[in-house]
Order: sequence, then structure tokens, then C-alpha cells
Amino acid sequence: MDRMIINYLPPVLKDIREMAAVMDSEQGEIESLWNDLGVAMDDQFVADASENGVKRWEKLLQITPKADDSLDVRKFKILSRLTEQAPFTKTNLRQQLDALCGADGYTVEIKGSQYLVTVRVALTVQKKFDEVAALLKRIVPANLLVDVSLKYNQHMNFTKLTHSQMAQYTHYELRNSEELGA
Repeated sequence: MDRMIINYLPPVLKDIREMAAVMDSEQGEIESLWNDLGVAMDDQFVADASENGVKRWEKLLQITPKADDSLDVRKFKILSRLTEQAPFTKTNLRQQLDALCGADGYTVEIKGSQYLVTVRVALTVQKKFDEVAALLKRIVPANLLVDVSLKYNQHMNFTKLTHSQMAQYTHYELRNSEELGA
């Protein structure tokens, strides 16, 4: 390690055996403190945050993680909450959905005359469905009805498959499979 505390002593003290022993015994503690400081610095940034840092962000933003959420999913939820913006506009909505799902991860249709916002989340990002629904609940004005669901595979997705190839799968598997509908 390049942070040897004995190197911070004046030259006259470095050669004293007792001082070297004291510095050697303290070195482990100093390394531990330095590592903890690095973790504390990383916890300030969501992408680099540790488990403890993510817990602190969730508490601050009042996010309750699911029991099976991975650390990456929890970080994603924090980032999506931090990127929310008001007021509600079509452009703003698309930017936020792009950040959550990617440009090809959803479709959105706004029917102003019917006061309806329809969002279909692609199967490839279906693990983010709950977060998309929560985002829409928070940012869409209360006078608009929100219809959010998964964008399932349709018959036209299977034009390259023969009937015998499709027969190997159940209707549910064909409709919900990310791989088959690509």
C-alpha cells in the first residue's frame, strides 16, 4: 500500500524500533479507515453506492424495495426517482420513459380528447414495469386516466416460425417470451 504511515514520520524517528512497531500495529486500522472513507465517498453517487448507501438513498426518497430486488434494480429505482421532473409534458414523459426503459422499451400514446395516457412496456424491460407504473402515478396529472400494461408478443412477431416450431411452446410462453418475440 502506498499509504504507509511510517513514511509520515520524520527521518530521525523512522529508524527507532519502537516507533516502527507502533506504526506497524496501527497500519491495519489506518487502511480500514481509508477503505471506509472510500466507501462513504462512493455512497454519495448512486451508481457506485454500496448496500448501505442504497439503503440511505431509499430512506431519503421513501422507497421501499421488494425482497427480491437486486442491488442494481434498487439503484435503478433511486435514479428514476431522482430524474423525475415536473411539469407534465409529452416531451418530459418520453425523456423519463427513455431513461427508465430505453428508447425501444415502451410505447406511449396520449389521447387528450379522452383524457387518456396509454403506456405499453416492452417484455425486454418487464422487470421495470412496477417502477414505470409508479412514475406515471406520481407525474401524470390527476385528471388523466393512465393505462399501463406489458406490450405482449403478437402474431406478426412469429412470421419466421413454422407452426411445428410454435407448437413446442404454450400460448403463455409465446405471448410472454422475450426471446421468441424478437
